[in-house]
Amino acid sequence: MADPSFDIVSKVDRQEVDNALNQSSKEVGQRYDFRGTDASIAWSGDETILIKANSEERAKAVLEVLREKLVKRQISLKSIDAKDPIASGKEFRLTVDIRNGISDDKAKEISKIIRTEGPKGIQAQIQGDQLRVSGKKRDDLQAVIALLKGKDLDVALQFTNYR
Repeated sequence: MADPSFDIVSKVDRQEVDNALNQSSKEVGQRYDFRGTDASIAWSGDETILIKANSEERAKAVLEVLREKLVKRQISLKSIDAKDPIASGKEFRLTVDIRNGISDDKAKEISKIIRTEGPKGIQAQIQGDQLRVSGKKRDDLQAVIALLKGKDLDVALQFTNYR
């Protein structure tokens, strides 16, 4: 029998993000403090959200509405990357990138944490944008999950395929 293992991934449910975006757009259209500010929020490509408003403060306020809706839908704020508002003519544009997958340097950092602080006999292999962690005992794997949940990493982690 193969050793017990699990995968560490960082995935965002696109449908939940889309629902949060639609709710944010509806709220921005209805709220009194956004009237006359030409504030809007919409998809701009596959993994990017574009926020437009006539002032920097209103653009940041729309971002806060989006963050609120994402939290209500159990999407970690670590999985979004909001840039600073940029003046573009008479409006301010703010882009928000949705992060999917674990970058190579983050994967190496997580692997190093597992090697140095985790139980002995645990291996972590980088497989594209995810990590496969395996070991002899399931208790050791659960200790690794607890260790990583306790760390403050800049990426939202999910633990899948626990066998």
